[in-house]
Amino acid sequence: MIERLRRRIRGRAGAAAAAALAASVLLAGVLAFPAAATPFRWTSDGDVATIDPYGRNETFLLSFLANIYEPLARRDASLHLEPALAVSWEQTAPDVWRFHLRENVVFHDGSPFTADDVLFSLKRARHPVSRMQSKIARIVEARKVDDHTVDLVTDGPDPILPDEICEWLIMSRSWAERNGTAEPADLSNGKESYASRNANGTGPFMLKERQPDVRTVLVPNPHWWDKARHNLDEVTFLPIANDATRVAALISGEIDMLYAVPPQDMQRLSKTPGLRILEAPELRVVFFGMDQRSEGDGAGGARNPFKDLRVRQALYQAIDIEAIRTKVMRGSAVPVGNLVGRGVHGYDAEADARFPYDPAAAKRLLAEAGYPNGFAFTMDCPNDRYFNDAAICQAVVAMFARIGVRADLNLQTRNRHFGMLNQGKSRFYMLGWTPATYDAHNVILNVMMTPDGKGQGTVNYGGYSNPRIDALGRAIAVENDPARRDAMIGEALMIHRAEFGHLPLHQQTIVWAVRDGVHVAQFGDNAFPLRLVRLD
Repeated sequence: MIERLRRRIRGRAGAAAAAALAASVLLAGVLAFPAAATPFRWTSDGDVATIDPYGRNETFLLSFLANIYEPLARRDASLHLEPALAVSWEQTAPDVWRFHLRENVVFHDGSPFTADDVLFSLKRARHPVSRMQSKIARIVEARKVDDHTVDLVTDGPDPILPDEICEWLIMSRSWAERNGTAEPADLSNGKESYASRNANGTGPFMLKERQPDVRTVLVPNPHWWDKARHNLDEVTFLPIANDATRVAALISGEIDMLYAVPPQDMQRLSKTPGLRILEAPELRVVFFGMDQRSEGDGAGGARNPFKDLRVRQALYQAIDIEAIRTKVMRGSAVPVGNLVGRGVHGYDAEADARFPYDPAAAKRLLAEAGYPNGFAFTMDCPNDRYFNDAAICQAVVAMFARIGVRADLNLQTRNRHFGMLNQGKSRFYMLGWTPATYDAHNVILNVMMTPDGKGQGTVNYGGYSNPRIDALGRAIAVENDPARRDAMIGEALMIHRAEFGHLPLHQQTIVWAVRDGVHVAQFGDNAFPLRLVRLD
């Protein structure tokens, strides 16, 4: 197999070929596992950071862990909310949601699932180092009615609480306490606990093996409460960073599915016999954020340029979004003008209108702000998280250079990148956000509102702040009248647009590749539920 991969990458640039060959050697090792009747092997360009469901608020990670752990309510193949660990729910008061829990459910270790596990999971998710605080931010109290009934009390009316908690995965109290992991470890500081590499959920798959950055193996849960719609005997996830090696593994048959196809390989794979390309629009918006809290520039200077609206607008108008769409993304992106994209409730076409690409205007704005010769900063970007993320950042560095701004690019793995963001160490960064509720309030709450350490502004790493948006965000959360609620959403989006609180880029297209005979459900939030995978 190594020689086959060597031939496939022959002729590429030396460094790239060497990297691909080195990765192929690793691939040969990790693929050496016993065959099963219906094994499924899939790959992406980066690993999941942890097996602890409260370690990081990231779509790929939470999607992966949702195969092991489960929420009270989940999404079906049409993205509609449906029962999971709760069979039904209703509001018993404007600020109280009652959840009726599913009976006769057991965790993977055989212990019963009860209301005590929900109360414990809420407490654990609230821990200061938990990254799930935004998911349960509206919940102020959980009350055990009986072993299979829980009341969740919110800080005022919350018409969409079931939608808000569909990524809050429930853990076993007895297992966590028995293994010394009643509190999550601080992943941003590189710490681990027993739950970082071990798992005990109620979901359709159980963790069999975990080798970080090498492979993670799952097997079906024979005691799952739901009727299995998959026919898999074993699932092996293999993170392969090198694009050439990842694609070669799919073509040669060692891999059944490629999650996130490199743009340069889309046409090739679409014409390869035995393979299929799957495409769908994604709800996620990819954008840049900036440090708007610090007084200094981070390099000993007295001014922070990102605090000046004219600078933020200049950077926005220096980005040639059409060039990114056509040349970098090769058409697999829809440019946006705000952080709430098409397909999300509350989308506002007026707020989504982009300001024009205008480098001459950008230079004038910089001069007006007192930076006629530009300035310098470090641009932090992942190289394995978003569709063509490294290439986007490289292109934007060149675009900024045209207006005299020097961005020193720092490319790193998603795990290092998000660790840096969670520690507040980045002044200019790339990020993407998918509202788990499919509602604009999720974006406003997490990305636009002022961080308060209590679930508000959890990924507003740059500290953008506007009191009116904060007030609107709080009002939207409790407003039951749809027309008034949508009007407030539109106002918040227009304020954020006018202040260039972040620099929006696009909604990327989800592009997967599978072998013939592999049937998967492709969600608009880029989640990948193994429970819906079938092999011919």
